[in-house]
Amino acid sequence: MKILLVYPASPNSFWSFNYALQFISKKSCFPPLGLLTIAAMLPGSWEKKLIDMSITPLTDNDVQWADFVFISAMVIQKDSAREIIDRCKVLGVKTVAGGPLFTCEYSDYDNVDHLLLGEGELTIPDFIDDFKKGSLKHTYRSERWADLSQTPVPAWELIDLRKYATLNIQYSRGCPFNCEFCNVTTLFGHTPRTKSIEQLLKELDTIYDRGWRGSIFFVDDNFIGNRRKLKEYILPALIQWMEIKKYPFTFLTEVSINLADDEKLMELMAKAAFKSVFVGIETVCEDSLAECNKLQNKNRNMVDSVKKMQRFGLQVQGGFIVGFDSDKSTIFDRMINFIQESGVVTAMVGLLNAPKGTMLYDRLEREGRISSDFKGDNTNYSTNFNPKMNSVVLMNGYKHIINTIYSPKQYYERIMNFLKEYRPVKLGKPHFGIYECLAFFKANYFLGIKGKERKYYWKLFIWSVIKRPDVFPLAITLSIYGYHFRKIFDV
Repeated sequence: MKILLVYPASPNSFWSFNYALQFISKKSCFPPLGLLTIAAMLPGSWEKKLIDMSITPLTDNDVQWADFVFISAMVIQKDSAREIIDRCKVLGVKTVAGGPLFTCEYSDYDNVDHLLLGEGELTIPDFIDDFKKGSLKHTYRSERWADLSQTPVPAWELIDLRKYATLNIQYSRGCPFNCEFCNVTTLFGHTPRTKSIEQLLKELDTIYDRGWRGSIFFVDDNFIGNRRKLKEYILPALIQWMEIKKYPFTFLTEVSINLADDEKLMELMAKAAFKSVFVGIETVCEDSLAECNKLQNKNRNMVDSVKKMQRFGLQVQGGFIVGFDSDKSTIFDRMINFIQESGVVTAMVGLLNAPKGTMLYDRLEREGRISSDFKGDNTNYSTNFNPKMNSVVLMNGYKHIINTIYSPKQYYERIMNFLKEYRPVKLGKPHFGIYECLAFFKANYFLGIKGKERKYYWKLFIWSVIKRPDVFPLAITLSIYGYHFRKIFDV
């Protein structure tokens, strides 16, 4: 059998970092970890090729080579996914589709030959068995949750690692919380399921042996879902592995804000070379937090929580949302003030949208307020439902936030605010290779000479060299991020 695994193209967006990638001559932020893992579940005798359309265009010859085309996608990739499916139909090649897009919106994809809904560890074996029997079904799904001890090491040999800025790895699935706008629990359940430390280190060994040195993203939706296991087993073993290997990697991941309540956990994460955490802060309005069931964020000083993580050596990236039913017109300036004061440099502020598979979608559908399909990008100045706030007020307020926090003055002030608080843990020797040198010279030219932010750039440059040389590389990196954000939002 010949299997072509295709990862659809993603539009330019906040998290694509496309404009920043140009500084380091990379094609994409992250490889398609889901497809690489699925590839490792398929029989070893089957011939496999993988095309990530962010890296390589898909040709008709690629499709015609295959007996099956496997597609995995997120919602933001739906347009590209549809084009792939239609193309395969025209060329007479059967499609097999899975992943978050198809699991949550399967009713829209009857033209896919075989839908694998849910986790591949449960559906791939049934698909293979039925293929051998000659009795393939249209839809495969399971009501169970997968045992992650059965998850194989991803088939990294199928891609060129040099094309990516960061590699990725998965340790756990599931989240103990129940936020109304989030479909993570629909996809992976409430109880965090984890891999063993042996599995995790085997995956890291594989990446290390393939020559990768750099950042790795733990893609877990809430890395700290099982804090006891992390503190007692996983992080101590990871710290030891990193020491032996002389710190070849740095890590980033996603956590809930209650990480700030656990100093031991923050200390261990920093010692294991976790440098950055994404936190769903969402809103500074207590009523809106209650509305969306984000109870873990309520009744706390979130600025203090963010700054505490920063002092433990963790850069906090933040997700923020406006457009809740409880939001008032004061929310926009309150959001700006929080972002500037907390020093959340990478602040992804989006409009509330209701993806299928969420409690929010179900509620708004019952209320007759769903107006369109969600495109997967909540920073594109649109919502897929009728908000309670006047839509003109909401849109103007949202634009006010974006135009303020990503204007050069406020953005560079925020970098300074963050770096003054940030206390990174020193581990191993800093690595400066060809890509880092390239980024440095490009930043000096495009930001320091050609850019409208040049006076702020050089102020930060000089301050960090004199006052905080330990964070100078990060200061340049965050400056490059700002260039991407301004291009995305046209600020």
